[in-house]
Amino acid sequence: MTDQESRTVVFFDGSCPLCRSEIQMYRRQDAAGALCLVDVSVDHTGLPPTLDRETAMKRFHIIGSEGQILSGAAAFVEVWRQLPGWRWVARIAALPGLTALLECGYRAFLPLRPRLAQGVERARHLIRKD
Repeated sequence: MTDQESRTVVFFDGSCPLCRSEIQMYRRQDAAGALCLVDVSVDHTGLPPTLDRETAMKRFHIIGSEGQILSGAAAFVEVWRQLPGWRWVARIAALPGLTALLECGYRAFLPLRPRLAQGVERARHLIRKD
């Protein structure tokens, strides 16, 4: 088993400022190196055969430490389980029905993500001008 295979592999859209911010936060929290962070916005990213780049760009995906591919809320909960400061959130999110509720929220957020990302980029651009 390679080092990447023994960790949770997180596929994220590095072209999205919201995604980058979240991943930076996870990176800071991951002192144990439990996560292997893969930017799928880079064309030559090695994705598993069952996950194409277009799908990975549209929705959060991981390969868990057990080798299972998870997406959406289930993927977030698994990432949170790996991070010391987030384990309590993962325990709450794993309560019956809560992950499904989080998934509904995530699906509602996805169509808004491009506009929110544009707003974040505009704000950053304005801040840099000052």
